[in-house]
Amino acid sequence: MNNTSVYGSVEQSLFGHTQEGIPVHEYTLINKHGLMMKVLSLGGIVRELWVPDKNGRFVDVVLGFNSVEEYERNPGYLGAIIGRFANRIDNGRFQIDGVTYQLALNDGGGKRPNALHGGVKGFDKRVWKTFAEVTPEGPKVILKLRGHDGEEGYPGNLDVTVIYTLTNENEWKIEYFATADKPTIVNLTQHTYFNLNGGGKIYNHCVLIRAEKYTPVNENLIPTGEIAPVEGTSYDLRKQISIKEAIARLRNEYPNLKGFDINYVLSENHENIERFAGSVYSEMTGIRMEVYTTQPGLQFYTGNYLQGFQGKYCQIYDEHTGFCLETQHFPNSPNHENFPKTVLRPGDIYHYVTRFKFLIG
Repeated sequence: MNNTSVYGSVEQSLFGHTQEGIPVHEYTLINKHGLMMKVLSLGGIVRELWVPDKNGRFVDVVLGFNSVEEYERNPGYLGAIIGRFANRIDNGRFQIDGVTYQLALNDGGGKRPNALHGGVKGFDKRVWKTFAEVTPEGPKVILKLRGHDGEEGYPGNLDVTVIYTLTNENEWKIEYFATADKPTIVNLTQHTYFNLNGGGKIYNHCVLIRAEKYTPVNENLIPTGEIAPVEGTSYDLRKQISIKEAIARLRNEYPNLKGFDINYVLSENHENIERFAGSVYSEMTGIRMEVYTTQPGLQFYTGNYLQGFQGKYCQIYDEHTGFCLETQHFPNSPNHENFPKTVLRPGDIYHYVTRFKFLIG
């Protein structure tokens, strides 16, 4: 398949097969300015994202692998859609209408008593029904999936649609939609690791997060339920600071932490309006990435547990070689009444939008 117009182009090719023999297709999107994104039907994975630097040279700003096999054993969720519930749930347990549900405890390979990122075989490990088109907004990929009742312990059949658009405003726009046939919980995000240098450590990147509050966590990285001000803490990123300096400041306050893995509070209610969440800038390439979202939370993660595996271009992905900005509902939301609600009921529509905008300077 090849679809080209003045608004951009999209091309489909076979990338490989899963262990079960299911074909995995790759979709190459190019907008009218030359930005290019490669997306897999496996997990909705963004495998490449090429944006221009200050000298007009295109840089691949995401971490990724070269084969289906590597993605199937992907320990860091590189580039994937996360669901049915992103982030952590304490003890893998939650209640809806007085009924208790138990999920697998898969956090840290079972080292922490949490359910993480949808379970053992979350949406990141599933092959999605995928098709693509070119629109005046730019080329887009539409991904569809059904999460079945009881799958990974979650109640209800959940029909999910995720749309990626590589807009002609030089944005990667993500739209999330979901409906359910019985009450369930939903929290979808995208787990791409960015490196605006194209490789190496991210220490010279400068980060800014426009959040007045965050959700403190316990030793198992589960929110305590408190919504606390960032003022006076090492989690205060309201002024642009290098990631190197921010991590050093954090470790000075919390010596056993390897880096950031924390949820920032963008909104405490369900107003569902788009807001500027933050930005990251590389002085080396001049690339600035801004994040806008209708989601209430933003997880800033500095790749603390990347384990030294080999990725694209023979690069070694180890600690602090990529960062994630995961727009989301707060971790463990089903177990905290004061957090924005994540229960989706029949007749309701889950819908959120996130935009990553790429600029120079």
